Amino acid sequence: MAKSNKKYVFFLGCIAPLRYPGIEKSTRVVFEALGVELVEMEDASCCPAPGVIRAFNKKTWLAAAARNLALAEKKGLDVLTICNGCYGSLFDAAHELNHDKKLLAEVNEVLAEIGMEYKGTTNVRHFAEVLYKDIGIEAIKAKITKPLDYKIATFYGCHFLKPSKIKELDDPENPHMLDELVEATGAKSMPRKQRTMCCGAGGGLRAGFPETATKYTVNNLENIKASGAEYIVDVCPFCHLQFDAGQKGTGFAIPVLHLSQLYGIAMGMDAKSLGIATHVTPVKL
Repeated sequence: MAKSNKKYVFFLGCIAPLRYPGIEKSTRVVFEALGVELVEMEDASCCPAPGVIRAFNKKTWLAAAARNLALAEKKGLDVLTICNGCYGSLFDAAHELNHDKKLLAEVNEVLAEIGMEYKGTTNVRHFAEVLYKDIGIEAIKAKITKPLDYKIATFYGCHFLKPSKIKELDDPENPHMLDELVEATGAKSMPRKQRTMCCGAGGGLRAGFPETATKYTVNNLENIKASGAEYIVDVCPFCHLQFDAGQKGTGFAIPVLHLSQLYGIAMGMDAKSLGIATHVTPVKL
């Protein structure tokens, strides 16, 4: 088992605290149970959303991301994210700025206007990566007090594993990390077709072309139902939103859990305190 750093700066993002505070709560209590300290990132902003800001003005995206990275840098800790979009945005920005001194200097000219500087040292981590690599499957199993017999469809999402050449977390076309993390609870990850497909929400599709977004979601739901899965487990609040609220009117009603909520249940925590009752698609445990 790899050693844990035991302490990370906690980047909340937008969707979790605003739409699914249970994801934030469950992450906090699960990591506390695992002996990991999550340090607040005071005055953080949106990551910002790469599919929106970066698409229109890359320098603005980099400057906004660098401001968040600088806040973490002051604390001397890695950033921990609970959202694929936040992870993708902050990881990509850090990768570019940490490896390009000229670009870093240009962004720091912008940050200087608000009295800030980013030195290019921050590492950005996805919470599922930390669970898998820093804490380890065996340490997680040791904390499971209520083994689960759920049949689960794991949902990786787009920005967790990709761009795979710089993240190097898992096989982007046939990943196994999330499946192992889910099965640490006693649950079974169910094989299915097209399991690395987009949920439908990404890249502004949910906001700009909701009917097209729903087609992606329904395609995923059909494959999930055909697999025999009883629950969807995701690692991203935006995917969570699309599968939870996005199921309304589709004829499907497959309950959705963020991985942190699944762990909370398996660790014997109260379902109400994990925010499960607030989901649009009812979750029956």
